[in-house]
Amino acid sequence: MEYLVFLRRNWLFLLAGFLLTFTSSYGQTYFISLFAGVIKGDFGLSDGQWGGIYTVGTTLSAITMVWAGVLTDRFRVRALAFGVMVALAGACLAMAAVPNWTALIFVIYALRLTGQGMMSQLGQVAMVRWFEASRGKALSLSSMGFAAGQAFLPVIFVALFASFHWRSLWVLAAGLVVLTIPVILLLLWQERTPQSMADQAQRAGMNGRHWTRGEMLRSGLFWMMIPMAIGPAAWGTALFFQQVHLTEVKGWELVEFVALMPVYTLSAVACTFLSGWAIDRFGVSRVLRIQMLPFALSFVVLAYADTLWMAGIALVIFGAGQGMQSTAPAAFWAEYYGTRHVGSIKAVAAALMVFGSAIGPGVTGLFIDLGVDFPRQMLPIAVYYLIAAGLATWAIHRYKPWLPR
Repeated sequence: MEYLVFLRRNWLFLLAGFLLTFTSSYGQTYFISLFAGVIKGDFGLSDGQWGGIYTVGTTLSAITMVWAGVLTDRFRVRALAFGVMVALAGACLAMAAVPNWTALIFVIYALRLTGQGMMSQLGQVAMVRWFEASRGKALSLSSMGFAAGQAFLPVIFVALFASFHWRSLWVLAAGLVVLTIPVILLLLWQERTPQSMADQAQRAGMNGRHWTRGEMLRSGLFWMMIPMAIGPAAWGTALFFQQVHLTEVKGWELVEFVALMPVYTLSAVACTFLSGWAIDRFGVSRVLRIQMLPFALSFVVLAYADTLWMAGIALVIFGAGQGMQSTAPAAFWAEYYGTRHVGSIKAVAAALMVFGSAIGPGVTGLFIDLGVDFPRQMLPIAVYYLIAAGLATWAIHRYKPWLPR
């Protein structure tokens, strides 16, 4: 009931956040990886080569995000979203026309920067700026765009493979982005004043201060949180990036594995709402302490899964972690470092996330080429998640007393 009342009062802005995160789908790994098989076939690429191209393009986009993300501190979401979405549509068209593997690097760069990077940044920064007391609820509702994209777009586009050439599907993606632009502009016609332009709406972080990006980079807390910031993006991206390889190793049909995505999404949606409520009720610190555990468990289950039923269980557990990932990190940066410079601070966090998504496909693709298939890589990945959880828990215990009472 509490969520419904909040939604009714703020539906215009929440719908805008939903559409921003949903539109990021065309630059997300789970969407791009659907075309992995045909891209490797058309350009004669191995798993390692395709992973290397993806890693280079994504790393370049991560570097760019450090500066591009700062724009969310300087421009209203409405103005910035228009430019980013036009660029994203152009990147989709470039993928439809990409002539060779060299050009593919730059197309991946453009898709990752505009889609996963800037569209995700816009959706989350808008929520942490526009809402304070209900920040967790706002993030959970707007993050439904991520969930909806991951639930429906893979199923729809895999089905369209039977009737359309893969390049035509990227033209369709560009068209869908263009159609979304006027809707976003209409919803944000009377956009809320960003907190960077309204001092009275700002909330300070540790020690009652609004930390700058430079000050954050010199704080011990930031460095302890890096493994947590990188991990879900790195290995979650690898999971969906290698789904074609994974299904081949396990002896499953890709279309059957993709059909499990709605189950994963239902879990992610439920835990997104639950974590949003928990953040508002108990604080983001308690949520972050357990956030990595579902990720670790899901990789253990999937490593040993020999049926699609077991794969479904693994994806449900993974969805629980992804639900917390949709809300907790964005709320963390705002709560611990303040909201005045949250755009530039979140830009660093977004760059780490994008960089993580570059590492995962490259590392796993390299090991696949060396003869270590993806399922055998999953147990070490689970150990990584546990280490990241331990570091984050220690850091939160150390720095939580610095928060304003």
